[in-house]
Amino acid sequence: MQKFFKSLFGQVVLALVVGVIIGVVWPEFAAQLKPLGDGFIKLIKMIIPLLVFCVVVHGIAGAGDLKRVGRVGVKALVYFELVTTVALALGLLVAFVFQPGVGMNVNPNTLDASALSAYTETASKLTGGGTVEFLMKLIPTTVGNAFSTGDVLQVLLFAILFGCALSLLGERGAPVTNFIESLSHVIFKIMGILIKLAPLGVLGAIAFTVGKYGVGSLKQLGMLVVLYYATVIVFVVVILGGILRVAGFNIFKLLRYLREELMIVLATTSSDAVLPQVMSKLKRMGIRDSTVGLVIPTGYSFNLDAFSIYITLAAVFIAQATNTHITMGHLLTILAVALITSKGAHGVPGSAIVVLAATLQAIPDIPAIGLVMVLSVDWFMGIARALGNLTGNCVATVVVAAWEGDINRERAHAVLDGRPVPATEDDIDVEVARQPAVA
Repeated sequence: MQKFFKSLFGQVVLALVVGVIIGVVWPEFAAQLKPLGDGFIKLIKMIIPLLVFCVVVHGIAGAGDLKRVGRVGVKALVYFELVTTVALALGLLVAFVFQPGVGMNVNPNTLDASALSAYTETASKLTGGGTVEFLMKLIPTTVGNAFSTGDVLQVLLFAILFGCALSLLGERGAPVTNFIESLSHVIFKIMGILIKLAPLGVLGAIAFTVGKYGVGSLKQLGMLVVLYYATVIVFVVVILGGILRVAGFNIFKLLRYLREELMIVLATTSSDAVLPQVMSKLKRMGIRDSTVGLVIPTGYSFNLDAFSIYITLAAVFIAQATNTHITMGHLLTILAVALITSKGAHGVPGSAIVVLAATLQAIPDIPAIGLVMVLSVDWFMGIARALGNLTGNCVATVVVAAWEGDINRERAHAVLDGRPVPATEDDIDVEVARQPAVA
C-alpha cells in the first residue's frame, strides 16, 4: 500500500478521492480550487511547443534518412483519415440506431442563444476560408509567433523544416543537433518537476467540478451522454483494439501502461496535460524518436477519434431533438464537413462546440440554436473526448511504428507486460516524471 501511494498513479487516485470529498462537503470552497487545475494545465502547455520542436528536430536529424521520415508522415496521415472517417460514421450510426433526441420535441425558438455567441463567431472564422485558409494557417507569421501562440501544427511545420535542413547539412549541423538533444533533456527534466504537481492539479479540477455541478449531476446527464461514453468505449475496445491486435499488441495492456496519464486526463479533461509524458513513455516502449515526434503532435490535430464521434452524434441528436427531418444528403454533408472542420479543433477555445457549430453551418436545416442543449453537458462529454483522443493517438503511434518497422517489439512487449527492460537514455527522461510502473 505504501508503494502504491508513493507512485504517481496512487497519488492521482488519492487526489481524485479527496477532491470529490471536498466538493461534496465544502462545495463553495471546492469551486475556489479551480485555479489548481487550470494552473497545472498552463504549466504543461508552457513547455509543449519547445518540447515538440526538440523531439521532432532531433528525431529527423538523427534518423539520417529523410525518405523514411516522409514515409512515416504519409502513413500517419493515411491512418488518421481512415480511422477518423470510421469514428465519424460510427457516431452517425449510433445516433440513428438509438435515437437519443427523439421525443424531446424542443422548440428552437424557446432556447437562449446568448451563451452561443462567442462559439458561433469563432466557428465562422474556422470555416470562413475553407481548406485553403486552413492550410495557410499552418504557416506561422513568424517563427517566434508559432512558439508564443502555442500552435502545435505551426511549430511542427518549422521543426520538420529545421530537422530536414540539419540532416542535409550532415557533419556541419552536428553541433546544433547535439545542442538540441541536450536541450530536450533539460525540457524533460522540467517536465519531471511539473508532473509531480499532477495530484494538486487533479484535486483542484475534480473538486471544482463536483462543487459546482454536484456529485448527483453525473447521474442526470441523459441518454446522450451515456450513449456517447458507451460509444467511445466500444470504439476504443473493439475498433482500436482490433487495429492494435493486427499490429501485434493488446489494447488493455497499453491502457494499463498509460493508466497514470489517463487518470490525469480524466480529471483535467485535457490531453495536453500529459503530452510530454506520453511521448516519453512511447519512446520507452522502443519506438523510434522521429516516429513519436511526428505522429503524436500531428495526431493532436488530425486524429481526434472521440471528438469525431461527438460531432456526428451531437449533430444528429440536435436534429432529432428539434424534430428536424434529415436526409441521406444531410448525413453525407455532416460526414464530409466534420472531416474537415475537426482538423482545426485543437487549440481553439471551446473547440467541441465551435467545431459542432461550424459543421451545422453547412446544413441550415438543422437549427444551430440546438447547440444550447449540448453546451449544458459538454464538460461531462469532454472527459470521454479527451480520454478517447489520447488513446487513439497512442494507438496510432504504435500502429504506424509497427507498419514502418520503427518499434522494438521485444522491448515493447516487455514494457507492456511490466517486465524489466535494459535501461536506455529515454528511460532517464521517463523516470524523472514518474515512478516505475507496477505490473
